[in-house]
Amino acid sequence: MEALQYFSAVSLLNTFVSLAAAFVLGALIGLERQVRQRTAGLRTNTLVAVGASIFVSLGSRLFEIHGGSQGALQIVAYVVSGIGFLGAGAIMKEGANITGLNTAATLWGSGAVGACCGASLLGEGILAALFVIAANTLLRPVVNRINRQPINEERSEASYTVYVICDKSAQAEVRESLVQELEAATYPARDVHQHSFGPMDTEIEAVLYATAVNAEELDVVMNKLETVPQVKQAFWNSSAD
Repeated sequence: MEALQYFSAVSLLNTFVSLAAAFVLGALIGLERQVRQRTAGLRTNTLVAVGASIFVSLGSRLFEIHGGSQGALQIVAYVVSGIGFLGAGAIMKEGANITGLNTAATLWGSGAVGACCGASLLGEGILAALFVIAANTLLRPVVNRINRQPINEERSEASYTVYVICDKSAQAEVRESLVQELEAATYPARDVHQHSFGPMDTEIEAVLYATAVNAEELDVVMNKLETVPQVKQAFWNSSAD
């Protein structure tokens, strides 16, 4: 039986060390991304690191077992590419929200597990499966706890948008005042758009450059804009980028 023939305690230990290192280092990278509330967070980065480690370990073992033959390695490369397309189909984008990254990374890890089993490296396949499961289960409470915390404006990479509602007849002047006030407060606008807001009003929307914003300073700008006679309302909000 090839599975027994290819079993090696030393190689299995090397694979375990590689996977453990990938798990820990991938989790450290993912933790920083999760704290900043980025799309690819703790579990996704860990899964990708573990999956990559599995495939590289598999390639090394196949090279060792088959004496440098490239046939098995080429098949593994095709499997990696195919799973990449499959994972891309699991990723969905709705507006600014992206979902399915963790599912795609899990598919990639599952593909690596299957590749190990197909190569009769059952020990490596079992280790791979355990690390993929650990990334999805043991790290879930950490992710949930981080996500329940409010966004830390100093650490997160957030986007800030200022809204001003004014009379249509004064939209040009108000837009110019908005841009000037933001620049004076050292929060220059990256993009400024305006559109109708009811039959008589216009909403001016200014997107600021990604940076940490002092809420009190931006509130001062809003208060100044609301003193302009044609301005009916001025406010701002932030969201994780």
